[in-house]
Formats: sequence, C-alpha cells, structure tokens
Amino acid sequence: MLLRLKWFASLLKWPLRPLVRFKVLPDDPITELQLDRSQPIFYICHTESASDLATLRRVCQQLELPDPLQPVTCAGQKLDRILFLERPHQLIGGRSKTTALQQGQQLLQLHSQQPELNAQLIPAAILWGRAPGKENSIKWLIGEAHSPNWLAKLLIILISGRHTMIRLSKPVALQQMATQFGHGPLIARKLLRMSRIHFYRQRLAATGPRLMNRNQLHHALLARSALKKAIADEAKTHSITKAAARQRVRKLVLEIAADYRESTLRVGDRVLSWLWNKLYHGLSINHSKQLQELAQKGHEIVYVPCHRSHMDYLLLSYVIYHQGLVPPHIAAGINLNFWPAGPIFRRGGAFFIRRSFSGNKLYSTVFREYLSLLFSKGYAVKYYPEGGRSRTGRLLTPKTGMLAMTVQALLRGIDRPITLVPVYLGYEHVMEVDTYLKELKGSAKQKESAFGVFKAMRKLRNYGFGYINFGEPIALNSFMTERVPDWKRLRDESEAHKPAWLGTVVDELATTIMVHINQAAALNSINLIALVLLATRHKALARPELEQQIQLYLDLQQQLPYHSRVTSPEQTPSQLVEHALKLEKITQSHDHFGDIIELDLQQSILLSYYRNNVIHLFMMPAILASALLRQRHLTKVQLIATVQQLFPLLAAELYLQPTSLPEQMIDQLLDFMAKHQLVELSDEGVQTVSQQQSGYRMLGLLAGISTDTLQRYAIVLNLLQSSCTQSFQQISRATLEQQSQALAARLLTLHGITAPEYLDKQLFATLIRALRQQNYLQASEDGQLAPSAQIKVLTTTVNSLLHADVLQSIQALVRTHISHDTESKK
Repeated sequence: MLLRLKWFASLLKWPLRPLVRFKVLPDDPITELQLDRSQPIFYICHTESASDLATLRRVCQQLELPDPLQPVTCAGQKLDRILFLERPHQLIGGRSKTTALQQGQQLLQLHSQQPELNAQLIPAAILWGRAPGKENSIKWLIGEAHSPNWLAKLLIILISGRHTMIRLSKPVALQQMATQFGHGPLIARKLLRMSRIHFYRQRLAATGPRLMNRNQLHHALLARSALKKAIADEAKTHSITKAAARQRVRKLVLEIAADYRESTLRVGDRVLSWLWNKLYHGLSINHSKQLQELAQKGHEIVYVPCHRSHMDYLLLSYVIYHQGLVPPHIAAGINLNFWPAGPIFRRGGAFFIRRSFSGNKLYSTVFREYLSLLFSKGYAVKYYPEGGRSRTGRLLTPKTGMLAMTVQALLRGIDRPITLVPVYLGYEHVMEVDTYLKELKGSAKQKESAFGVFKAMRKLRNYGFGYINFGEPIALNSFMTERVPDWKRLRDESEAHKPAWLGTVVDELATTIMVHINQAAALNSINLIALVLLATRHKALARPELEQQIQLYLDLQQQLPYHSRVTSPEQTPSQLVEHALKLEKITQSHDHFGDIIELDLQQSILLSYYRNNVIHLFMMPAILASALLRQRHLTKVQLIATVQQLFPLLAAELYLQPTSLPEQMIDQLLDFMAKHQLVELSDEGVQTVSQQQSGYRMLGLLAGISTDTLQRYAIVLNLLQSSCTQSFQQISRATLEQQSQALAARLLTLHGITAPEYLDKQLFATLIRALRQQNYLQASEDGQLAPSAQIKVLTTTVNSLLHADVLQSIQALVRTHISHDTESKK
C-alpha cells in the first residue's frame, strides 16, 4: 500500500507546486530540534495521504533532511521512513487500519537488539489552513475533518493549500523508549497513542477550538445561571418583561462579542506583512518557544501585554499567528468600534469593552459571563492590564477588572490550567507619540475615526525595529495555591459571593504581571541614546563620549543582567548611533574637534518616552551614582541605607523586580563601577574618581538617569513637609496631587526640563500611594493625609541626591506656594 502511495506522491510533485505554499516551524528545525543527521531519521504523520507525503517531501528537500519516500537501512533491514496513524475516510464504506503499529513495534525491537542504534522519529503535523471550523457545522464534517476523503481533500487544497503550515516537533528517542519500556505491542500502541494526542494538541494550538455562531453564543450565555438572575433583576428593576430584558442581553452580546473568522486572518496576514515591511526594518521576537509548549500541554493562555500604541493590537496577534498558534480573542476599547475598523477588528477576534461598567449591572454580568465562556471553551484571550496606552513610556498602574474576572472564571471551575503570559512591546518609534505630549499638557484625547486612520496611513514611513519579548509565564493555578492554599475548596462559596481575599490576590497578581513585563524589556539604539543624551544638561555630547556611555550600559546588562529575558542589541555603539541618525531621531554636527550628537527641543521631549521604556533597568545604578556624586565619599552602610529607603518607592513606580539582598546587589554594582573606573573602592568605603578622569563624567551621565524621578520625589516630599509643619497639619490627596503637578510644571519652565512625566498626575498619585503603604503618610477617617515623623529622614535623603540649584528652586517654589496658600486662607 505504501509503495503505491509513494508512487502517487511523486506524481503530485509538480501539480501541487502552484497550489501549495507552506510555512515551516520552527524556522531552523535542525538546530532547534537538535536533529542528528548521522543517525536514521523517520517521520510520523497523522493521515495517510499522497498530498501530505508530497508536501512533506518538498519540506525535507528544502531543509536538506532525508527524503520520506526513500527507505531506511537499519541493522541490515530496509524500512519505510514514513509512518501514518490513520487512513482517510472513504466516499463509500469504512476505512482500514494503517501499518503504523507493526512499523512502530519493529523499530522498537530493532533498538532493543541494537543498543548503538538511535533512530529519531520526527512528528510532522501538516495543517491545510488554520480554520477551526464551527460547532455543528456540515462544512466541518465534510471539508474540515482531520482525515478527509480524497474529494474533500481536493477542495481543501484548492481553498487552503496556499496557507499550509508544517510543524516539525522534537523527535522521539526510540532507543531511550525501547530501553526504558521494551518493545512489546503495548509499548508500540503507547507510542501511537502519544502521537495521536500530540497531533491533536498541535492542531488545537494552531487553530483553536471550533467556533460558535452568534445564535449559539447567545443561547449559551442565556443558559448561565448568573445571566438568568441578571435578566430577572433587570426586568424587576425597570418594570419590563423578561423577553424585553433578554432582548437587551442580545444587544449587549452583539456589542461585545467577537465574530472571529479565519478568512479575515488570512487577508490580515498579507496586509500586515506589507505594513510591517513598510513601517519597520524588522521585528525582533524573543522567548516565544515556551508558548508552543504551553499550548501543547493544554493550557488556557491569556496574553497580558503592555500597551504603547494602537499598533499593539495588530502586532502581537500577527506574531502569535506566525508562531503557529491561534491568534487570541482581544479585549479592545469600545472607542475602536468605528466603521470600517470596528467590523474588521471584530472579525479578527476583537471583543469590545466599555471604559466603565459602573451603574450597569446587566452589562457587567454579560461581559463577565462572555469572558468566562471564552475561557471555558478554550479560546486564547488577550487584554491589556494597563487599560489604556501609556502616554509617558512607563508602565501604568494596572486596572484589575479583567484580571478579577479571570480569577473568578478559574474559581468557577475550568478544567485546563490558566497561564498568564506577560508581553513587553517596544518600538523605536511610536506613531502616536506626538499626540501623547499634547494630551499630557491638557489637550482633549482625539477620538478614533476612519479619517484618523487614513491620515495616519499617509505618514507611513520606516520606523526602525519593533520588539516583542515574551515574559516569564505566570501559572495562575500555582499562583492561587501559594496565596490561598484552599482556594479550590472555596469555589462553591465564590459562586454565592465575592471572596474577601479576592481583591488582595488580584492586586498582587497585577503587580507581578507588570514586574514580569519589565523583566523582558528590549534595549535598542533609540532608548540607549535617549538614556545618555537626556542625562546631559544641553542634550548634546561628543560622539565618542556617547558611544563610550552606550557601551557602559551594554556591558552592565551583559555582566550584571537585570533579568535573563532582557534583550540587548548585537550592533556596536557606532552602528547604533548610525541607525538613529538614519531614523532622524538625533542630529550630528561637526567642528574641528570632531562630531557632536545632539537633540533639538522637540526630539528631547519625544525621546523621553523611549527612555522611560527601559529606565527601570538602570535606576538602581543611577541612584548609587547620584549618592556618590553628591557626597564624593560614602561607606557601603550608608549606600545600603539610601537604597533601602528609596527602593520601595521606586519599585511601586517602576515595577522593579523584588530583591531581598540589597547588600549583595550593591556590592556587585560597585565592583562593576570600580572595574570601569567610575569609582574607587577601599576599606573605608567608596569614593568617586577625580573630576579630571573620564570615569567621573560617565558616572555623572549614569546619575542623570535618576534625576527626573528624584526631582519629582523632592517636590512631593518638600511640599508635604512644609505644608504640614507650617499652618496646615493635614492635606487631602487630591490637593497634594494638584499642587505637586503645578510645582512640577513650574520647575519644567525654570530649568528647561524636557520630561513629560512631570505633567502626569498618575505618577504623583502612585508616589503618594507608595508613601502611604510605607507609612510615611497617615490617612485620617475623612481621607486627609498627614506625614509621619519618618518623612523628614526620607526628605533629607532625597534632597541630598539633587543638584544644589534644582533643590534650591524646589524649596523656593514650595515656600512661595505655602506662603500664598496661607494668605488665601486668612
């Protein structure tokens, strides 16, 4: 039978060539799968099909792997190189079994007899298109079955042949299996059963579960007890019939629910491939292998990326699709549901969410039940914990609503484990960055529209590289077990009412996600140059000094990496500068002393966004540098005390990875600084090198990374201390935030500071919240804030890290403000 199949497959070589276009995963199978071509190689496929075999043959020729049509000689025996698990359905009659069981048993027996033999059995999953099919669909039964008959297969090739995916998986070590389990029929059956499960999971990971149409979705939601109760409450509250309440539910479902279609993804894949080539030099994708492992193990994957740009919606789904995984259903703001983008996004998997649920119990119930249904059906989901796009480049304080719904879905009992996958998205140019500054200055947020889309398309140009780094996954089941050991037992209670511990656990989960996102940051030419130039007073530096400082930061991440998932560019500092010049992010002038790299005012403001993407990677070294520059000589005990005071505040704002060993961390950083001749170590302590040495200048640039952050801290702390020690004993949170931001805006003007985050109320709110958590502020019953005695020590520490002229300006501004405020209250 195989002989006839091979003959037919060889005949199909040329007829199939124009009809079949395939993508092979992984990109470099020989290296990534660690294939040993000196040992015999076999292939195992799901369906015994001439078209599958002919396509696999093309793949093997492309990869320079052995031809699956050619036999293998093992221990003097000629064996077929290909195994098939199933034969296709027949138009008439049943289907017979393949010879895979006999082949598998023979291979295991040979390995038992020949210990030196170590053949590799490579699973080859061949997916004709990525359509998941629909529940109760005749089309699925006829044309999309796993082992279709020859007529259905012909239709599949004609329709989906140019969207074929072939995934080669890690080979089965037959020698290890034979040694450990033997070679009997039961072991051979186990091998085939494992293969069937593997192919099933491969297909599910690539296509996702079958889809429901709108009517099925509506009926499935109406059948849920929580929604039945919500309908009854809606009818009673608004004095309407239950039929009218159900009609309201249907309208909400139509407003919220995605209308996922694989055909839209196909078209979108082509459009986005063109768009990325138009916009970017390339996409850098890192740490994605773990996604496939999670999908194959049957995990419910929830992607939780940071949010920099509207491009995020498209970019991440595109990358996931090209990793051979099903694109997720995406939570998108209702503001994106405008024609024609809304219907397109909806067919691409977007479901729409209102900005606020407050006051609409029916809407919140429908949305929660819809999200729970997605999880229970096994659809991958993506939502943005920050809720909106960051206007400053820093991570925003996460909104916990969607996370709480995810945890509640787990409590209601989902068979599969849920895994949250944090994703860092970075760009060398964000399309909306110009509008972000205007919004921080008080301009109204521009409403999305079709006109805005076409206007943006006119500005398409090369924006450098895009970066997609997958962070360390968070197993939600394990996370819950660590925080609430008996959470499984409490499932029934959570159905009746929200557990008291839910809010605390969700807040901790949200913080953990943001920490994991920052642990996967991507350094690139733009944010590295921004780190250096924005630390200078006049935003200009001789090119050799700029390149030297960039190399210092690259060395720091290489020798003392912030985290193993942080990625650094492979180019030299000179190449990075040339790249930034081509992107017109910096300008270069020349005099008889050499080249000068500088920023104009507008670029200085815009580049602060990209600096803020990665500022957390260098904040602790920058704090040490600031302390040493201001004091010139400190003991390690003093440095540790400074870090311990500031770390909780910085961690709350920058989502720094937790550390319980500040002394060890400081020792390592100081050793690095001494090695690069920035400081000098002695038994008495640490001191800066002389001002004539280049290391002193480098230390100053490193310290400049923390300047804007420390100045914001000084504004709040000095305002608190002054206002509460003069005429007022307490101050409201809102007043403190408002006054701090007003003083910051004044400081921007006085000192020519180009840091838009001074205008961001959220950063001041985050600092005030952190001060309360660390007991520097006490809150009264009416919400008024009063500083504790400890705040004087903290204020003194922060003040000691600032330039004298800036500190004097801050204190003068605070005194003037307090004086005016006192006069106005008299």
